[in-house]
Amino acid sequence: MAAFTRRGFIAVGAAAAGAGLRIGPAGAQGAYPSRPITMICPWGAGGGTDATARIVASLLEKELGQPVNVVNRTGGSGVVGHSAIATAPADGYTLGIITVEISMMHWQGLTDLTPASYTPLALMNEDPPGVQVPASAPYKNVKELADAIKAAPPGKMKASGTGQGGIWHLALVGWLQAMGLKPDHVAWVPSNGAAPAMQDLAAGGLDIVTCSVPEARAMIEAGKAKALAVMASERNPAFPNVPTLNEELGINYSTGAWRGFAGPKGLPQDIATKLTAALKKINESKEFRDFMAARGFGVKWADAQGFADFMAAGDKQMGEAMKAAGLAKA
Repeated sequence: MAAFTRRGFIAVGAAAAGAGLRIGPAGAQGAYPSRPITMICPWGAGGGTDATARIVASLLEKELGQPVNVVNRTGGSGVVGHSAIATAPADGYTLGIITVEISMMHWQGLTDLTPASYTPLALMNEDPPGVQVPASAPYKNVKELADAIKAAPPGKMKASGTGQGGIWHLALVGWLQAMGLKPDHVAWVPSNGAAPAMQDLAAGGLDIVTCSVPEARAMIEAGKAKALAVMASERNPAFPNVPTLNEELGINYSTGAWRGFAGPKGLPQDIATKLTAALKKINESKEFRDFMAARGFGVKWADAQGFADFMAAGDKQMGEAMKAAGLAKA
């Protein structure tokens, strides 16, 4: 066999380059992804964010041809997981599902992270909060609950659903203010997501959980909780028997949580573009749509730029709301 000389190696390399082929480190970069991807979820296993992360990860595996492993990094009212996404190497191998809390946490002084700390990839979900109570609670409807809240001494009743100053907390604050009550009339008990809050509600440790109805679904179907209303302009088709606050109380108040996918700031444009295209295919797939519909999760799409604009507008709105409620840092 003839010796493979240095000159021969250079000639082969030149021919490969001329044919549009890439070898060595550049080839590895051009073949993204060439190894498993980690998908960080800032909230606990079993909740709506976790479920959304896992269905998208499973479908992303099919699109990209590499395993996508979901890792729950909880704690700090969402700061731990969101920080893990933002500080990961910007190489496309650590991504994450980010939530509406990223538009709130910095206003409280919990973190310096903002929506601008990421490379946005896609917005894929938005849901309004519901008003859940234990199945054993005496309230037949949200009007009876509202009357009980008004009659109770400040701080006597307890609610949860997420961390202090999170979207479900602000949902409660907005509702209380709409009823003419102070933002802290119902005490807020921070939690690491809807799933643990619903468990606490079923165990009798809470009076109210203001998470989305889909997140509360398991406990509702198990007969341990009931949804009295939804804070939206219209009923959720998946839960047609749950009325809006406006229907029951004449309070035209609505808000919502969202979930999207992002990478660390500085993600290479070609990788970001490939991921957004894959997420768009997933968003349009029957498997994803059926999964979301079966759980009552709202589907809302925005591409990278649309998601960035959506977050910027939401960040401003949440800042104003938190300042009004006295939840923003001085």
